[in-house]
Amino acid sequence: MISLEDLHIGYRGPPLLEGVDCRIRAGEKIGLLGRNGAGKTTLLRLLEGAEEPDAGKVTIEEGVRVASLPQDVPRDLRGTVGEAIRQGVAGLELADWEQTARVERLADRMELGLDASCDVLSSGMKRRVLLARSMVAEPDVLLLDEPTNHLDLPAIGWLEEYLVQWPGTILFVTHDRTFLQKLAGRILEIDRGRLFDWSCDYGTFVKRKEAALAEEEKQNALFDKKLAQEEAWIRQGIKARRTRNEGRVRALKELRNQRHARREQTGPARIRIQEGQRSGRLVAEVEDITFAYTDQPIVTAFSTQIMRGDKVGVIGPNGVGKTTLLRLLLGELSPQEGNVRLGANLQVAYFDQLREQLDEETSIADNVADGSSSITFDGRGKHVLGYLQEFLFTPERSRQEVKFLSGGERNRLLLAKLFAKPSNVLVLDEPTNDLDTETLELLEQRVVEYQGAVLLVSHDRTFLNNVATSTIAFETGGVREYVGGYDDWVRQTASQPGKKATPKPKHNKPGKTRARGDTKRGGLNYQQRQELAALPAQIEACEAEMASLYETMADAEFYKQPDDVVAEETARMKEFEEQLAAAYARWEELESLADGQ
Repeated sequence: MISLEDLHIGYRGPPLLEGVDCRIRAGEKIGLLGRNGAGKTTLLRLLEGAEEPDAGKVTIEEGVRVASLPQDVPRDLRGTVGEAIRQGVAGLELADWEQTARVERLADRMELGLDASCDVLSSGMKRRVLLARSMVAEPDVLLLDEPTNHLDLPAIGWLEEYLVQWPGTILFVTHDRTFLQKLAGRILEIDRGRLFDWSCDYGTFVKRKEAALAEEEKQNALFDKKLAQEEAWIRQGIKARRTRNEGRVRALKELRNQRHARREQTGPARIRIQEGQRSGRLVAEVEDITFAYTDQPIVTAFSTQIMRGDKVGVIGPNGVGKTTLLRLLLGELSPQEGNVRLGANLQVAYFDQLREQLDEETSIADNVADGSSSITFDGRGKHVLGYLQEFLFTPERSRQEVKFLSGGERNRLLLAKLFAKPSNVLVLDEPTNDLDTETLELLEQRVVEYQGAVLLVSHDRTFLNNVATSTIAFETGGVREYVGGYDDWVRQTASQPGKKATPKPKHNKPGKTRARGDTKRGGLNYQQRQELAALPAQIEACEAEMASLYETMADAEFYKQPDDVVAEETARMKEFEEQLAAAYARWEELESLADGQ
């Protein structure tokens, strides 16, 4: 149906796509993966004809119809829902009655009121309208860029089932790991300008990718060793130079060219959250609050307690008032009945799902540091370029304007801006949209480790399962709170029909993880016990070295040094990261043995 031949495209910096070849066949469900800024959206735009490649060509078979869903909700979506959806069939030779029938049928499936004005819809409802507009023409190929963004959980479930049964071809980009596993039968990945065809589902891809990266590191190490040996040979004394052969010299030049052309793997993000002064034990106490807009009740007689360290997920259909509930819990809105008592010394950091905290016309660095060259992090000055490198923005990229960023890069920037401010309460309204999987998993880890309270609105089921200690759910019968994450909520409500699921205890306290050295020793021999006892000190020493090196690399003067010095320090950082990862893995392994697992 579609073929890509030797595609090249680039804007600034390294090429986004370089020599890409691919065939897309009828009926395939293809997940397109890659890091933020790797070129996923660019590839989709090439396929729909919205952009032209610098070289190469895209060939679409005659008669094949392509429809697309953009990554972002346009701010200028106007008119009624029916008018917006009808735009999707505007170019088709269909009678008016048939156009109307298609629009009404799809709107009914997606629970959209045709006469509603797009201006007043929530982000999720607008996203649903755009989905309907892309699907109403019944295209042969559907290009979906983050289709689950801003959708509520029921809509995501409906979309999964609909697309699984849909007979056409789908190429989609998503951060939703559950959605990806259910839908994709083939994985394409953009990595450092190349397109890799893994021809498997997502779960298999994760395993194969890990093995491939390990093999790449091994081959690169062998190559670098060979190059170092040849460089040593060429620098030998007069006697060696007299006898060297020109073929070996030419081979060395080719090795140098290959090494220069190699595009290294981008290291992992090093997201850290700046924690403010410790809040009081109580963050918020809510007693029988009721709040409603003119024609829409939000909560009725709802009570809860939020304590320091709680991670509270908030779920429910779009438009029911999840963001309003957050404002009530934080005291930004006053309830019409009941009381909200806030704890002492609260420092709230708010993540905005519409990214309105970002200034499109200023640089990435200026958005984070407000025009300064440095920020204060944990009481110390830190150069903003060094700080942004922890979020995978190179110094060159950090000087670019925000309007040139991809959706995932915008989200990373908003996280960098948010986490640069000290806080003890995090309010995350759809923080996972557009993030690549690796960054998403690191964000999960950091939120779990955060000592303050977290209020989290998310449609990402995996993220909720991994982070939330309790879940507030908007249900038909009102707003209720349950212990655990998304799957816990599903299990509790499904296993007790007609009954309330297990409510969150009134004084829920965050669980404490076992300290590194506090473990059973019965399953270990003497050497293993000694090794386990020594690991905490090793880990702390490694972390201290890394912290010191982070400070050095955050200084603007660091980047004025010769390239070989910068490269050496970067290599040291990578070595420490590998040592730390190995120490943690060994610690977990020994603890499992000690627990008899």
